[in-house]
Amino acid sequence: MDNFSAILSRCPLFEGLSGGAIAKVLGCIKPGQRSCANDAPVFREDSGPAHIGIVLSGALHLVRNDRWGNRAIVARFEPGMVFGEAFVCAGVKALPVSIIAAERSEILLFNFTRIISVCSAACEFHTGLIKNMIANLAQKNIQLMEKIECVTQRNTRSKILSYLSLAEKRRKGPVIEIPFDRQELADYLSVDRSALSAELCRMRDEGLLAFHKNKFQIL
Repeated sequence: MDNFSAILSRCPLFEGLSGGAIAKVLGCIKPGQRSCANDAPVFREDSGPAHIGIVLSGALHLVRNDRWGNRAIVARFEPGMVFGEAFVCAGVKALPVSIIAAERSEILLFNFTRIISVCSAACEFHTGLIKNMIANLAQKNIQLMEKIECVTQRNTRSKILSYLSLAEKRRKGPVIEIPFDRQELADYLSVDRSALSAELCRMRDEGLLAFHKNKFQIL
């Protein structure tokens, strides 16, 4: 666990807590550490949600598959990010999506009731954890609104530009390095991969953007 102290310090659940306070909180919630191979399921669709997690290394994808085998990437979770909390908070009986390791990953899993139930000592650190959980859920709602803004655009070009524009604001620099390969970006934007690649090439030829692999620049 000590190897991931820097990651945990920037996790939104532990916002405002010192390293010593984080250690005390972890002692309260008693998380379990788990290794996940690439493409391994962390949570399966239709399973009953009982835990939430934190990514320590690697990355996870929140994935929805329809009955025809089409995959959509709903969200990506990178080191320091929390996942699964919305489903547990909502009390859903079965997960409508799967969470899959996008690469070899290390995660923490813990029971949600240990977060929302103040420990017997009613420590101030645990109270701060509950406040941070609420703030984290609110931030996830904002991110979902951004995702909806992208995927509801009327054509592939508009979806690409909407996604890159939002990414540019977050990166605050001319070069945008996205976390997706071409297939993953197509799955995230809900477009066909070949159509995505063709549109990117047209936009490059028209001087709208430049790119190399997963690095982009809006011109």
